[in-house]
Amino acid sequence: MARIIMGIESSCDETGVGLVAAHDDGTVELLADEVASSVEQHARFGGVVPEIASRAHLEAMVPTTRRAFDAAGLSMSDVDAVAVTAGPGLAGALLVGVSAAKAYAAALDVPLYGVNHLAGHIAVDALQHGPLPTPCLALLVSGGHTQLLRVDDIAGAITEIGSTVDDAAGEAYDKVARLLDLPYPGGPPIDKAARDGDPHAIAFPRGMTGPRDAPFDFSFSGLKTAVARWVESAQGRGEQVPVADVAASFQEAVADVLTAKAVRAATEAGIGTLVVSGGVAANSRLSALARERCAEAGIELRIPRPRLCTDNGAMIAALGAHVAAAGHKPSSLDLSANPGLPVDTVLV
Repeated sequence: MARIIMGIESSCDETGVGLVAAHDDGTVELLADEVASSVEQHARFGGVVPEIASRAHLEAMVPTTRRAFDAAGLSMSDVDAVAVTAGPGLAGALLVGVSAAKAYAAALDVPLYGVNHLAGHIAVDALQHGPLPTPCLALLVSGGHTQLLRVDDIAGAITEIGSTVDDAAGEAYDKVARLLDLPYPGGPPIDKAARDGDPHAIAFPRGMTGPRDAPFDFSFSGLKTAVARWVESAQGRGEQVPVADVAASFQEAVADVLTAKAVRAATEAGIGTLVVSGGVAANSRLSALARERCAEAGIELRIPRPRLCTDNGAMIAALGAHVAAAGHKPSSLDLSANPGLPVDTVLV
């Protein structure tokens, strides 16, 4: 008989509640995935305001939970365990989700699992493509994180082999979008603008690709600065900035570095599966170039559909299902949020 796992995500500006069914054969089935976003409240500030995000989570938690159970056709009494993002993320935002999860777990008298947001982005792929091969390599790309992770066991054995030394890829997208007077968040508008541009029009730099650089680390601060200087130079000459060409050239630089390093890391480690996840995984050029390079290298590529790439409760429920199936001890009801939770700590 399947176990019903409820997942709560509140690490940033999305309030997510998901429900999955964990089957005895190891498969995890998505039953509901409801998200309330506060992104419009942050747009005029050009980034997430923690206090606004926390208030939005408070207002959205109960309605989002109700929608999830209605969508799944379940009642609270059907829940067998509750999983929640314990970190990393914004302290106040995490606290709202953790408090709600503890309340639900206590009221329902079911186990509570405080899990890692980053591991959730990997675990969510199982909802679309089935159980994760082990080992696999994960490229996690979002507004706050850019990491290469070796996954030997999604329930407890994740090793970072590379990370950004400055800006995350998604953060660079937001900053470049602002330079081009495009809306926040910057990922989708830049992706859309790039369709009409020439990706080779401007030779933007590829950070951390020199012979003395760490082979699997990333840097996007220099790229962001190069775009800013190019735009300022064009404006200084009284020229109209070719937004489409700038967007396409910037996007090509990001996708080039991400995919090249991910494929090289998988090849050198002898790993046959690459999972690309996180909000930036929905980017059209990143996914296309990843498919091309993985095919050339004989590597299986798995990218969840866009809805599952962004922050959501389903990914936390999926990770909770894996942790529970592995027989790990549940979290205590005095669980605390940890904004700096390291990726190798899957369960708190």
